[in-house]
Amino acid sequence: DTPAFMSVATFGAVRGVSADELEALGAQILLGNAYHLHERPGEDVIASCGGLHGFTGWRRPWLTDSGGFQVTSLADRVRVDEEGVTFSSPLDGRRRQLTPEKVVAIQESLGSDVAMVLDECLPAEPDAPDGGLRAERAAERTLRWAERSRAARRRPDQALFGIVQGGLSEALRRQSARRTCEIGFDGYAHGGLGLGDEPERRRDLVAAVHAELPETSPHYLMGLGKPADLLDGVANGVDLFDCVVPTRNGRHGLLYTRDGALQVKRAAFRTDSGPPDPSCDCSTCGRVSRAYLHHLIRAGEVLGARLASIHNLRFYMRLLEDARRAIDDGHFAAFHRERVDRSGPVEN
Repeated sequence: DTPAFMSVATFGAVRGVSADELEALGAQILLGNAYHLHERPGEDVIASCGGLHGFTGWRRPWLTDSGGFQVTSLADRVRVDEEGVTFSSPLDGRRRQLTPEKVVAIQESLGSDVAMVLDECLPAEPDAPDGGLRAERAAERTLRWAERSRAARRRPDQALFGIVQGGLSEALRRQSARRTCEIGFDGYAHGGLGLGDEPERRRDLVAAVHAELPETSPHYLMGLGKPADLLDGVANGVDLFDCVVPTRNGRHGLLYTRDGALQVKRAAFRTDSGPPDPSCDCSTCGRVSRAYLHHLIRAGEVLGARLASIHNLRFYMRLLEDARRAIDDGHFAAFHRERVDRSGPVEN
């Protein structure tokens, strides 16, 4: 059911949260990273165990990201050219190469339900002298790689998504969207956003690209997942989201609630016997106090990170459950305004 949030399971697991716990939280789909799973344990190992579903015990859908963003963020370790991405592995220093064809083959071996093409992802550099030219070149290369990815596809039971690039240029992103649609994919993703751009500008770009994408295909906003990002994305036609925010921030003691963010490490919560979020139905809020979470997080106890992650993931699942109901009832716009106004600014 969409809109939906994909919990990030980079290495095949959401850190500290089991498959049965994720199901209880309302998770429908997980996101793994093809590059990291290729590095270890290797797609051959995973394939021999029944693919991601058999290997991990998560029987519901999997989406795998190509790993292009992670690889191209290795700075001086990486070379990007027409063939693909060549880099030194952070694990052992050996040179590796990812091509569009190899990325598709890896994901087909992993057996994910949705695979992503390899793209060239650049940070936002609106003031750089050659920022616009670099964005145009990266968008053009991403299109050429998308054509090769589409041609390399062998599994009809695996959906393949194309990725729209173009930096902060509306014209480039619209052109990228049109041409990606001409190649033809099962779904389409907004790539390269949230890397230094302003939220208002990002919303405008997502809305502009949405107008170029087919309404009958799912739309995916990659890597952006603050609560406000989710609601803004839904308002602009986004169906799928992923982000490490709920679990990463949970490990550091930041909890999301209907009334805004709660930094439970603060001294004010040392003796607070109330639940983390009185309106939440997760197992954390039904059993432990803010004071206990304060103690666990401050002490570096792994249970604190687990309990906070469980709460934050349930908050995200409920947020989109509520959004789906509001859409069905025909009053999403009012729901959107009420939730944003009520929660206020969210801390990072």
